[in-house]
Amino acid sequence: MISEEMKIAMKGIVPSTMSTCNSEGVPNISYISQLYYVDENHVAISNQFFNKTIRNIRENPLACVNIVSPEDFSMWVLDLKYSHSETESDLFEQMEMQLEAIASMQGMEDVFKLKAAEVFTLLSVNKI
Repeated sequence: MISEEMKIAMKGIVPSTMSTCNSEGVPNISYISQLYYVDENHVAISNQFFNKTIRNIRENPLACVNIVSPEDFSMWVLDLKYSHSETESDLFEQMEMQLEAIASMQGMEDVFKLKAAEVFTLLSVNKI
């Protein structure tokens, strides 16, 4: 289950990393802009640059995300399983607005374009 303390770490102030592997076990690690709380059993990740990551989760739906609290640098590892993509939904629109705000703060409005909200089922959470 995702705690309130973890939700703060998911805001992207300290970048999170996502680890995936293809069907042959070759790893890939990516920084993610947004890890979005959906409900106690699901999170969504903003997909704007994830070509290799998306290929990997289509081949092997398991992923691992590391999050860090900006308040005290507490860290958690979330084990996830890919569920589905959303390109037209309330979730997608909320994530798109949040990404636009992040992009405007960094002067990158034309670079950050949300392709999809990639929804994952939470398998386990471990505090490091």
